[in-house]
Amino acid sequence: MCPERKGKAVTGASGQSPNEQPIYLDFQATTPTDPHVVEAMLPYFTERFGNPHSRSHAIGGRAEEAVEQARARIAGVIGADPREIIFTSGATESNNLALKGVAHFYQDRKNHVVTCVTEHKCVLEAAGRLERDGFRVSYLGVRDDGLVDLDELADAITEDTVLVSIMAAHNEIGILQPIAEIGALCREHGVFFHTDAAQAVGKIPLDVAEMGIDLMSISGHKVYGPMGIGALYVRRRPRVRLAAQIDGGGQERGMRSGTLPTPLCIGLGQACALAAREMGSEAPRLRALRDRFLDRVRQRLPDVRTNGDMTRRLPGSLNLTFPGIDAEALMTALPGVAFSSGSACTSASLEPSYVLRALGVDEEAARASVRFGFGRTTTEEEVDRAVDQVVEGVERLRSGSRAWANASQIAG
Repeated sequence: MCPERKGKAVTGASGQSPNEQPIYLDFQATTPTDPHVVEAMLPYFTERFGNPHSRSHAIGGRAEEAVEQARARIAGVIGADPREIIFTSGATESNNLALKGVAHFYQDRKNHVVTCVTEHKCVLEAAGRLERDGFRVSYLGVRDDGLVDLDELADAITEDTVLVSIMAAHNEIGILQPIAEIGALCREHGVFFHTDAAQAVGKIPLDVAEMGIDLMSISGHKVYGPMGIGALYVRRRPRVRLAAQIDGGGQERGMRSGTLPTPLCIGLGQACALAAREMGSEAPRLRALRDRFLDRVRQRLPDVRTNGDMTRRLPGSLNLTFPGIDAEALMTALPGVAFSSGSACTSASLEPSYVLRALGVDEEAARASVRFGFGRTTTEEEVDRAVDQVVEGVERLRSGSRAWANASQIAG
């Protein structure tokens, strides 16, 4: 551990002390585990350590009871039956299990899957695997606001279509797809509907029955729960069947073998219960913080552009293009603010965002785009400080850009 610094704090170019935590505005990448969630989990690492599958004694039985309570809490936030919740390691596994599991179980009857070009990488990669296995996959484009065209979706569904997979809330641009309308369309055509709801659960109201959802992927660390745990909702009536992707002891009704991590299950259940309780007040608070940030940036940088529909959007999500700058350079120049240029799962790539390119954003603008995410711990004071640092960073990068200076002279 570093010794405590004494005397006057040393600050860098950003005005941030070396010991000061950056202002965290990347809540779509991950969320801090809520202290109440940690508190609920801790006993299950030590004195309540039982294996929930060891039903022959009281210690295992208590662990099983706690896991089932957590399952009920997860079901409650999406309007499901607890028996329809399957624990997984996270949304990536849930998405893979949904796509591959359904496709392979029904492959003798139907061999076509429909998804979207802006889906999370794990959905696109799972779809690519299905194509290599001999399935047909249709990839829908999106409008310039990021939304799927329902008429195009209807045209893509054929008699061979077994599954449609469309994300509920987008991790990069925050837009909300018309999930209820998609669910109704799939039900009309007798097709299963899966939605990756990792970003949506606990942030917007969801009801699997009302929305016609047959499978839903959930992630713990996107809803102030622990990393390494997730869930897949699988409808019982009408029943959805899956081909298991992991061989083992047949846990989770044979759909996902492996000993359940009791503390993590408890944590996800507690996180969902907290989100369900606070959603009504938290959503308008986050929307106000997001709008405050955007309005104050625009007052000083009028040329900033938003990406994705601003009405159908997660309350705490914002994707902005700052013309004349490079997103990677901006992030490097602002160590005092934690934000990103896109999905955390593709942040190592130097390519411009495939999501923004799908919206019709040109390559230069896509490279100048960043994502800001506001969450449960974000304050107005942090928003205002972040605005100052972001605006100053953009202005500093522009002042050192000959191309920007030439463009400004031509525009003037």
